[in-house]
Amino acid sequence: MRAVSDGGPGRRRNQLLRVRGHSVAWLPPLLLLLAITGVDFHTTGEFRIISWIVLVPGIAAAICGVGLTAAFAVVALVTYFLADGAWPHQYRIGLPDFILVGIGGLLATLACAVRVRGERHMLHMRDITETIRRTVLRPLPPGWGGLDHAAVYLAADSEARVGGDFYDIQPGRYGTRVLLGDVQGKGLGAVEAAAALLGTFREAAYHEPDLLTVARRLEIRMRRHGLHVTALGREDGDRFATAVLLGFPVDAFDVVEAVVFGHEPPLAVGPDGVRHLPPGDGLPLGLGELVADGLPPLRRVPLAPGTTLLLTTDGVTESRDGAGCFYPLADEVARAVAADPHAADPGRLVALVRDGTLGHCGGRLADDTTVFAVRRLDETP
Repeated sequence: MRAVSDGGPGRRRNQLLRVRGHSVAWLPPLLLLLAITGVDFHTTGEFRIISWIVLVPGIAAAICGVGLTAAFAVVALVTYFLADGAWPHQYRIGLPDFILVGIGGLLATLACAVRVRGERHMLHMRDITETIRRTVLRPLPPGWGGLDHAAVYLAADSEARVGGDFYDIQPGRYGTRVLLGDVQGKGLGAVEAAAALLGTFREAAYHEPDLLTVARRLEIRMRRHGLHVTALGREDGDRFATAVLLGFPVDAFDVVEAVVFGHEPPLAVGPDGVRHLPPGDGLPLGLGELVADGLPPLRRVPLAPGTTLLLTTDGVTESRDGAGCFYPLADEVARAVAADPHAADPGRLVALVRDGTLGHCGGRLADDTTVFAVRRLDETP
């Protein structure tokens, strides 16, 4: 499962103005028109407010479509003419305010047209962003690769909905491989780098028998991507990415292979409690040429049946409260699992961490946040 921002302000407004699936956006301007007309008729001649009816198309412009706004502009003009003409001559407001209501209706209709065009453009851009997000963070079928899995992704920029965090599961001939990472920086450049790494992972994880070879392919891909970006004259060719690469071999159900590229190691959450997997002591992807070996070591870690591996990005580990304290991830997970062993289920675990992170930082995410949990299906008690 994934958690992303809802549709923009226009979409939220439209949802609020619907009852049983039907739009009631016409109701507020209609009530305002009736209220102004009623008050005008029930007050003395010295207190005429019928010219306030110019507010009606203005309100409609903010919440209705162009056609309905134009209709309210016409209705307001006709109502003004009839209401003002119903009074004795000495109490009539007259032609100046009639012109004011007409011009106000015209301007409101034009403003509504601009607003609708902007909302359509915004929705179109959000559709494009959603397509990009689904390309980078593709939907994963239940039980994909023999793993029970769940994921939550929260973009720090609620309107962008996509950033440099990435994750995937790739089953293959030599087992199932899992990748989670975080590209340094933000913006479309980070998304582009994440997409490049995921493309390489999906091919190498399927074909390569050795997990270290997959890791080497990822390192080379990150360097090549940087060279390509630099050749284009861009200034973000020095990006790097922290990542965790896991392997679940087909011939060993009681171990997991791990290569950690400068990332927080996963948490193993299961019947034996909560513990960190050993750190990889490696540099992030793209920086391997700075050391002699170039790659972090591959570690084979024993894994008890029913153990869930919890992987997170900086949005969780660097979340701070008002006092500047980091979110105590391991302690919170250990406390929850001790109270209820089923809290280690991937779906419940990512929901627990998501809610805990948002509660700890007061909903103000400083970085994109990904919570990803995987567990062998054939190891589930």
